Amino acid sequence: DPCCGTGAYLVEVLRVVAEKYKAQGADALAAHQLKQAATTRLFGFELLPAPYVVAHLQIGLLLRQLGAPLQDDERAGIYLTNALTGWEPAKAPKNAVLPFPEFEQERDAADQVKQTQKIIVILGNPPYDAYGGVALGEEQDLVTPYKEGLIKKWGIKKFNLDDLYVRFFRLAERRIAERGGRGVVCYISNSSYVREPSFVVMREHLANNFDRIWIDNLNGDSRETGKTTPDGLPDPSAFSTPYNKEGIRKGTAVALLVKRSPAKPIAPAPKRGSKDGPTAVQVLYRDWWGAAKRDDLLKSLDEPEREAKYVKAAPIAANLLSLKPREVGSDYASWPTVAQFAELRSDGVFEKRGGALIDVDKNTLSAAIEKYFDRDVPWDTVVAIRPAFGVPASGYAPQSIRLKALSTESFQPSQLVRLAVRPFDSRWAYWSSVGSLWNRSRPSLWKQYWAGNKFFVTRRVSGSSSISSPMYFTGALTDGQVISVNPAAIPIFLRATDPNAQTGFFDGDKANLSQLSRAYLAALALPEPDTDQETAELIWMHALAIGYSPAYLHDNADGIRENWPRIPLPATREALLASVALGRQVAALLDTETPVLGVTSGTIRAELKTIAIVSRVGGGALKPEEFALTAGWGSGGQGGITMPGKGKLDARVAAPDEQHAGFGSAPTLDVHLNATAYWKNIPQPVYDFTIGGYQVIKKWLSYREQRVLGRALTMDEIMEVTAMARRLAALMLLQTQLDDNYQTVVAATWAFGEKSGQLATEAFN
Repeated sequence: DPCCGTGAYLVEVLRVVAEKYKAQGADALAAHQLKQAATTRLFGFELLPAPYVVAHLQIGLLLRQLGAPLQDDERAGIYLTNALTGWEPAKAPKNAVLPFPEFEQERDAADQVKQTQKIIVILGNPPYDAYGGVALGEEQDLVTPYKEGLIKKWGIKKFNLDDLYVRFFRLAERRIAERGGRGVVCYISNSSYVREPSFVVMREHLANNFDRIWIDNLNGDSRETGKTTPDGLPDPSAFSTPYNKEGIRKGTAVALLVKRSPAKPIAPAPKRGSKDGPTAVQVLYRDWWGAAKRDDLLKSLDEPEREAKYVKAAPIAANLLSLKPREVGSDYASWPTVAQFAELRSDGVFEKRGGALIDVDKNTLSAAIEKYFDRDVPWDTVVAIRPAFGVPASGYAPQSIRLKALSTESFQPSQLVRLAVRPFDSRWAYWSSVGSLWNRSRPSLWKQYWAGNKFFVTRRVSGSSSISSPMYFTGALTDGQVISVNPAAIPIFLRATDPNAQTGFFDGDKANLSQLSRAYLAALALPEPDTDQETAELIWMHALAIGYSPAYLHDNADGIRENWPRIPLPATREALLASVALGRQVAALLDTETPVLGVTSGTIRAELKTIAIVSRVGGGALKPEEFALTAGWGSGGQGGITMPGKGKLDARVAAPDEQHAGFGSAPTLDVHLNATAYWKNIPQPVYDFTIGGYQVIKKWLSYREQRVLGRALTMDEIMEVTAMARRLAALMLLQTQLDDNYQTVVAATWAFGEKSGQLATEAFN
């Protein structure tokens, strides 16, 4: 056990060894054999002195209990050492001076074990800490193989492989599969490596170097599943105890990797898009859920048909070698990704300045920014007006950045713009090109933000297992967390030049479409997209129609979670235009910057007009002093983070005039601002509706709680919730049509020939 802690796993191994001897008919040599196992066959490495001492104590007590006590000149094979170093003979004399000779003796003894013992089983619970620090020296050599080809071969530019547990996996792989030629590895660890894109090369190594892999996924992840089972029941961490019910926030999995055949070199990864797996490795997967998962897992060891309970996974290039079986349609992998449709995409802007440059109120923000850029206003006054300006942050030295801003820029009202912070939550932001005023200002994205342009937003990988659309559409500038995780903003049009000096028009505007998209549109005999705005939007409107179909999201759930969403393209012009008509309705409902006739403006449609009516308990008109949102929807956390609260909801059966066919028998909710005011009749499915991993209405409310916002709501903000609920309800009432459209498209999709396939590859690269 290379990270044995207090020796829990080694104690259990030794206990099993004793049981085996007993089952075989223990004789007078059994005690001697057991002691020999503890001193020469079982090894543990531990970096910290306190658990190291406890591990020795536990082994000693167990041996005494089993009738094989250690003598004064005997020791268990547990060593105080860094398990990640010392596996190769030193190329130069050891220069590190340790405080005591005994420490040097311990290090040398541990290195002797690492370099000479034949190890065929590695097990344990390696530490996992994504912020454990960048690997250096010998530890860096462990991580490097898992980074090779991530960008060039797989197109993955954002990754974090410096989590400590990754180093222990590589250590075990190298020792068992590459050096030893055979053996077993069994770790319980963070489960992120099972399917997240960052770990594709790590999975490639494991799949090429082991013959069989079992994954027992213990789930319990606060981010991905919200610590709930698929049925909505509690799903605590496997490390939860009666004294620590929270356990840990990370989801965990048990990996059992077996190497039977001789060592073999790493095979080249298959070409992207290939349906072939990297090797003949067999991967078996099983999920464990609920509060009794540990007991259930233990009981499973005695199941007569235990292996039959596992599902085979198929790690192929199309699913980034995922070790988890995928829920995808049979043709999903053949469809192009949304990333392949565009010529340009950009990450969203990141402020990370505590809200100094973002506000729900335009006038408040404008006044503060104007003072910031006024050299006659002292620094202390700026900070008094906007305290967040004075808080040091990543890459932000407050006073020096202000001096830089005053020397290079002045206040520009045109740079006070709408920012899509979350779905249906747009605020005001001041964009600036001053280096480090924003954490990430994304000049390439800003260049494409202009009146009339829109952004299609999606992401490569999901941070949640919830089935929600991975797409959004807005006319606002996009934040780097508008949907989860790491969204990409795709402008519909690209502006490449300055306006013509004589006409004032831009000569360089063109559709943001890849060669693949242009070839498809041309094949359907559609107008030139660079000169026809409607044609330029077609593919994006179609993608929205598909991306908001519940059938599409359900049929292809895992494929959508683990990579860019793939979209089937209709085989005919007529089918495309029919899909686009639906997509335009979806786009209009998502884009909160534009009113929608019959939904948020004009005469409201009959099926929507009773939804989210602003009401007062006992009836009557609300007074301005009753506008405060104080029902417990959110609170401020550390670092300016807003923590969601439960709020106050009253669930009830909808009245006859509130019932709508689109929501069946679902209850309706009265959602409270405070003890006096509430929004009456928000159907439960509308309240629960999630986009990009965020529950839309609840998320909006959490940021408007009075103790977070610092004031009561305005009348317009109260009415904004009504508009939001009606937009979401209208969107949900489209779902039957969206599903029918999806099925029509899937039944007759555009067949990409060899040339089109090449164009797809070029577009991706």
